[in-house]
Amino acid sequence: MPTRPLRTHQAHVAAIVQAIAAGEAADVADILAAVTPGGGKSLLPVIAGAALVRAGVIDRICWVVPRDSLRLQAEEAFADPAWRTALGHALSVRAAGNDADPCRGLSGYVTTYQGVAAAPDLHLAEFRRHRYLLIVDEVHHLPALSDMTPEPPVPGADAGADEASGWSRALQPLLETARLRLLLSGTLERADGRGILWLPYRAGRRTATREVDMAAPGWAVVGYSRAQALAERAVLPVTFGAMDGEARWLDPEIKQPDGSPAEVGPHRLFGHWPTETTRPALFTALRTGFADDLLRQAFDATRRLRAGRRAERGEGRGLGKLLVVAPDQAAARRYQEIVRGWVPRAQQDTVRLATSDERDARETLASFRLRVEPTILVTVAMAYEGLDAPEVAVVAALTHIRSRPWLEQMVARATRVDPHAGPYAEQRALVFHPDDPLFARFRHRIETEQGTLARTPKPKRQSQLPLWLRDRLDAVEPAGGIVPLSSNALALRYAVLKPGPDFTATAPDAQDEMLEPPSVAERRLRRRVGEMVAAQAVEDEGALQGGRGGGGYHRYNAVLKRVLGKSRAEMTLQELEAAVGWLERNRLYDSLHLLDGDARYAWTARQRGEWVPPTGRAAARRG
Repeated sequence: MPTRPLRTHQAHVAAIVQAIAAGEAADVADILAAVTPGGGKSLLPVIAGAALVRAGVIDRICWVVPRDSLRLQAEEAFADPAWRTALGHALSVRAAGNDADPCRGLSGYVTTYQGVAAAPDLHLAEFRRHRYLLIVDEVHHLPALSDMTPEPPVPGADAGADEASGWSRALQPLLETARLRLLLSGTLERADGRGILWLPYRAGRRTATREVDMAAPGWAVVGYSRAQALAERAVLPVTFGAMDGEARWLDPEIKQPDGSPAEVGPHRLFGHWPTETTRPALFTALRTGFADDLLRQAFDATRRLRAGRRAERGEGRGLGKLLVVAPDQAAARRYQEIVRGWVPRAQQDTVRLATSDERDARETLASFRLRVEPTILVTVAMAYEGLDAPEVAVVAALTHIRSRPWLEQMVARATRVDPHAGPYAEQRALVFHPDDPLFARFRHRIETEQGTLARTPKPKRQSQLPLWLRDRLDAVEPAGGIVPLSSNALALRYAVLKPGPDFTATAPDAQDEMLEPPSVAERRLRRRVGEMVAAQAVEDEGALQGGRGGGGYHRYNAVLKRVLGKSRAEMTLQELEAAVGWLERNRLYDSLHLLDGDARYAWTARQRGEWVPPTGRAAARRG
């Protein structure tokens, strides 16, 4: 039995896979885990994989995630030493590209939706060679390829919807071929109203609705609601800081007598229902003075929190961090500069940016999760889903998106329990956001609606929600391309989110010091091999008498490839370790004869007889 306690949903999954392993649930091939965002889904693949591999039910594990930044976190889940001890497993998975051998001698691999869609035949061939447990993370990203009802999805579907359909088409054969499937999600509905790939549906109890069929043959469904998670202290309660404001903008669809765009406003953000000014006002507010005011509120709250905790416990982990979610990359860069202006010059690097255009975005995300600094991260969408950073205590929700699944995921970044931040009762999640009616509607829905319900989209009456607003609900810009002028904050009010109803049917303790994830170890060893090859090439070329041909590093790489039978890019973790050992004991120069007859390395063959042993420090290193 595990020495670390399992949460309710984790214990249920453990019981299901143990029944499958014992042959008591041989008819179950699909497990659906609907876990409230922040409730701790990442341990479920480890629980399932460890039990099923041990029982010989499966051979390998494939974990598919929606974005590249989550692959390392999947590796870390299997590498957590405390859970390796508690669950008695020694499995490792690696973050793989579209390699011919994605596992490289390990127990499985982690890939992305995009990776599968780019090479579906490669992954299908791998699934046909071995009995796989397929884990699909955040399965709600995958639309069903055929719906129960003939109505089209919500208007406004575009290339993004086509891309998601492409992911579904690529993953469908893997779902059909896998020995067992574990589907994970924090929500069981899509913003566009379509069904979710592979899930079993039945007609809902109300007209024009459908819901997940909990009793579908071959399925085991596990739910973990926000109420359950709060009761088990698996997630933190949320306090919302809702800020009202007003905004002014130029609207090109409204003309002045001289034909120029007319100024509109000021209009308030707050309202009981969206109007035609809601989206333009929000668009303007997020790019002008209102955003600066809300950002300052979140910054000051984070600074007060960190100062209080620092006074109690000193420097180190658990002081609290701030996550800023921007509406677009231009705004994100502006927010970063604003916040950097509020911190001392020596601390400017504690405010970092992670967007898809930043080369070091993945490294920044990893540092934000695992290190004391950075303490403030500005992003757009890159970090909103699946980011396992328990130190995030404050979120500045400066985003235009108002779909329920998206906002639930964003809020959940702050609800993870931080083991370094003191007692549970002293922790809370604080989310600052514009006090617009769209966000208020989101709050109302997650407090009152059942998570399994999925409405079929129906046209709205003009009196309820303007058609132009519905069609562009998640657009970056409102219709007409307005020009923001100014905005300002008016008032700030706080409210605590109440738990919603139980799902019909906690984040795991923070990881201790990690074993090195396989992909990190592979990169380290590849760099080490490259450094050793380069060192030998420089030493030996420096000792050659006569002219130097250049390119010795590439020649020595070619020698190493012929000695070991493959390039280091193709080597498994064990083969890379063996390559390091071989280079510590041997000189590549002694194997240059392996290049004889290859015209690309003729200079090497001519010069080989003129080599003399290295002297001085090079000889000492060699000895």
